[in-house]
Amino acid sequence: MQLDLGQLDLNFTTPPLLIGGQAMEYYGLRPAGADIDLVVTAEDYARLARRYPDHLKEIGGDLGVCVYEFRDLAVHLLVRLCFSFRRSAGTSGLRVIALDKLLFLKALGMKEAKYHRDLELIVARVLQDRYDKFYRLAAQPLKQGRPRSRFGC
Repeated sequence: MQLDLGQLDLNFTTPPLLIGGQAMEYYGLRPAGADIDLVVTAEDYARLARRYPDHLKEIGGDLGVCVYEFRDLAVHLLVRLCFSFRRSAGTSGLRVIALDKLLFLKALGMKEAKYHRDLELIVARVLQDRYDKFYRLAAQPLKQGRPRSRFGC
């Protein structure tokens, strides 16, 4: 995944956090739309707001900048949650929200059909990952002299 943040002409103090459809695509859940949703720090938002004063908008009660294909460059109320639990996207200068935090964000909007569908996709992926892990562990041979559980079965 390669997203070009260069057109924003801003050196971010903290790498932006990818959320929304692009994060869904990163996890292989569904193709992303044309827009890019990012969470930025308050400091980076202020710098973007000064650079693009005619592109400011309100996004669900949060502050945002809408420029180029970046529909939502936002300082979300959940920014501390998002930045506390980040995962590397494998792309320079960008992070992707952890899957469990993406699930939480989608749950907040689940009254909208598209977010509810995303929720179902994420839950299916989480369950599949759990079952895959269980079956991998169950297929491993037992070590000699150690019971499978504390009950000896």
